[in-house]
Amino acid sequence: MARITTDPADADLTHGSDAAPAPQADAYLVLSDEERAKGFVRPVRRSYVHSKADPACGALTKMSVAIAETYARDPKFYVGTYCVGCKMHRPVGEFTWDGTDEEVGS
Repeated sequence: MARITTDPADADLTHGSDAAPAPQADAYLVLSDEERAKGFVRPVRRSYVHSKADPACGALTKMSVAIAETYARDPKFYVGTYCVGCKMHRPVGEFTWDGTDEEVGS
């Protein structure tokens, strides 16, 4: 399981989309506990669906609470997210929150 970090200079972070299947990153950046404690501008959602790929993958991916809370506090924090079906980081615009039509990152 990948670890989380609040250090944007952490050497284990990856950036952007993958061109080919790859394992999840060793670390994912999140907002600090203090920043997340300020409250959320969106609901905290723990899963999303790769619904807008061409062709649509349809895989459901679940994430840790800290990553979900980071999305809820700052929906534009991430530009990409991981798909367990495709095994790639892809742009957040390719995903919708599980059970909704709402784009991840909106």
